[in-house]
Amino acid sequence: MIEKQRPSPVMTSSVAPANDHFLITFAPLNLEELYRLADHPHNGAVVVMSGTVRDKTDGKEVLSLEYQAYKPMALKVFQTIATEIRQRWPEVNRIAIHHRTGHLQIGEISVLVAIGCPHRAEAFAACQYAIDTLKHNAPIWKKEHWADGSSSWVNIGACEQETL
Repeated sequence: MIEKQRPSPVMTSSVAPANDHFLITFAPLNLEELYRLADHPHNGAVVVMSGTVRDKTDGKEVLSLEYQAYKPMALKVFQTIATEIRQRWPEVNRIAIHHRTGHLQIGEISVLVAIGCPHRAEAFAACQYAIDTLKHNAPIWKKEHWADGSSSWVNIGACEQETL
């Protein structure tokens, strides 16, 4: 029997397991879709991390953010993160990582990570590992637009390193 493959806007690596989904898109991210991609009957947990645009950074009022990514390399980084997760937490059965590009307003979702796993402890640990590693390794940059009219580009990992 030949299985029909549904067309999907999700770009996955050719070496990725069929249940992994990696996406970099200009379109708004869909939390419900990401959850569905990570869900599976074997799961006892689906942990989702949703990163949103906040209104302050380092005490400065933020008006909006603009994201750019080197998409081919960023998708490879997402695949590497998934491979590393499976080495550390072999019970993980679903991984979905989606990142948005373009101009985002306060409250909009910029990144979603979901991990499906039989056990919650591993799901939480793998999800934290995924977002932390993504922020430090993926070629994704953001331009912060502040209320005083100034703006600057930063690598998304550089923002987190300052607060660690």
